[in-house]
Amino acid sequence: MLAGRQPAGRKRFWKEADVVQEAEGFAVRLDGRTVRLPAGTALSVPSRALAEALAAEWRAAGLGESGRFVPADLPLTGIAGSMLERIPQARDGVIQSLLAYANSDLLCYRDAAGSALARQQAEVWDPLLQQLEAAHGCRLTVTSGVMPICQTDDVLRRLYHVLGTSAQEELAVLGVVVPALGSLALGLLMFEAGMEAQILVHAATLDEQIQMATWGVDTEVTDRIAALQDEVGCAMRFLALYRQG
Repeated sequence: MLAGRQPAGRKRFWKEADVVQEAEGFAVRLDGRTVRLPAGTALSVPSRALAEALAAEWRAAGLGESGRFVPADLPLTGIAGSMLERIPQARDGVIQSLLAYANSDLLCYRDAAGSALARQQAEVWDPLLQQLEAAHGCRLTVTSGVMPICQTDDVLRRLYHVLGTSAQEELAVLGVVVPALGSLALGLLMFEAGMEAQILVHAATLDEQIQMATWGVDTEVTDRIAALQDEVGCAMRFLALYRQG
């Protein structure tokens, strides 16, 4: 580290993190003071289970040798902040940003027709697109190659309705999962019964996994897949805790 340069992150400034029930929900406190998000909103959620998980993040943050912490140490808090501040203030903008992924959805762009890779993509991705259609009536257009396509107006209207009727906590987790996976379809499938993070990540990284099966393991790729698994798993855990109450 260069002389005079401070370590990344902020210094831990609290000793204890706990949860207290208030009129509006369960608030996370540091040394008796409620945590405030960047815009001043209290870190308070309607689920005790989620609040306890948030408090656990704060208890663990900054316990390393440096005594410092970064936002990546508080992933659940980051999603809660989006739910409590970003979504209420810019809901339609968030919805439009998510909807834009429909025209670039990973599952809709395949290798050249007839290739071995295209067949494997169809084997994994087609059932997922069929599941999306069964759930929401949205049949996404699929193409071969990288030339951009536009989904039909009917599909976009249906997807807009799905997003527009989603709860704030659902939009908050979609805001993490959709960009991470590069797929609105996979993000919406996250809400289907029995869906697991591993299935979503496997679908999103199919091409890389097929290449490694042919050419050998690339540790950079496996590290990226593992990080993606953690990111998606954290978002799904947030939603499960929120719904647990």
